[in-house]
Amino acid sequence: MPDMTPHLPPATAPDPSPAPAVPASVTDSLPGTLMERMGIEIVEASAERVVGTMPVAGNTQPYGLLHGGASVVLAETLGSFGAMLHAGEGRIAVGLEINASHHRAAREGVVTGTATALHRGATTAAYEVVVVDSRGARICTARLTCVLMADRASG
Repeated sequence: MPDMTPHLPPATAPDPSPAPAVPASVTDSLPGTLMERMGIEIVEASAERVVGTMPVAGNTQPYGLLHGGASVVLAETLGSFGAMLHAGEGRIAVGLEINASHHRAAREGVVTGTATALHRGATTAAYEVVVVDSRGARICTARLTCVLMADRASG
């Protein structure tokens, strides 16, 4: 009897390529910032996608839940780094607008945010940022728009 099994490539095969290295422009800008104070670590960074983590401990509100503002700080940090990398040398990215929906609480562990580019233009860049808890459950969805402009401090 002939084999009737369809021969399709696996749809969920893991991507064997390593995550893009985090550029020095990202890691060198963290010391002394709010990101450092909140324990945010950038683990992958490109203009298309930025991934970072943040501990729940130390970033809670009085009920022991991750503070919604902390999720927004993580979202703006990740989206802004993506926009900065897109803007390129001699240009900066500045947050113009952010909104966030908080779906569930996190009480412990680490949250992970993934910023994915929605639009990368000449003057603006927009990112959707999904924040998940240690189990992978979505706790926040945010959207950030940055304006891209010349870095006046660089000359």
